[in-house]
Amino acid sequence: MKRNLLIIALVLIVDQVIKIWVKTNMMLGEDIRVFDWFIIHFTENPGMAFGLSWGGDVGKYILTSFRMIAAVLIFIWLLKLVKEEVKTAAQIAIALIFAGAVGNLIDSLFYGLIFDHSYHQVAGFFPEGGGYAPMMLGKVVDMFYFPLIDTILPEWVPFYGGEQFVFFRPVFNFADAAISVGVGLLIIYQKHIFKDR
Repeated sequence: MKRNLLIIALVLIVDQVIKIWVKTNMMLGEDIRVFDWFIIHFTENPGMAFGLSWGGDVGKYILTSFRMIAAVLIFIWLLKLVKEEVKTAAQIAIALIFAGAVGNLIDSLFYGLIFDHSYHQVAGFFPEGGGYAPMMLGKVVDMFYFPLIDTILPEWVPFYGGEQFVFFRPVFNFADAAISVGVGLLIIYQKHIFKDR
């Protein structure tokens, strides 16, 4: 279990250090171009994956509550896998998913309280007038943008000819990457995790 806790701690520390740096050094929508295909692009996600949201503040409260419940259930699952001495890679997969879920949950729970807004300004940390939103209504900070292909499609392509095509378009954060790697490992090692089910 120590190994799993270390993975969780490392993911959370790296995730939060990156997010806090972006939030306190960049304005919303600002870019830092590392390479043509690797851009630090500061955006905030008020809802679910790909910026989807519903139900206003009530929907956000429900979403954050769901994230908390999901994180608890994932951790219980991890404890069960450890107790059953399931293959190490499977435990690491669940640890990564848990860490990523908690990383984004921290944003939703607390970022509205501890940061100023980032519209046309760099956010302040613990601003005097209070943060930009109540507890549970914070926005998730995203920053990694990898437009590996950015081109105009040929005219002969049906429906989309002549339009801009970008692959990979989503902007994500370190916690999202941990979840993705964890899900990938989960798929690879599913027979070890679900062997008795």
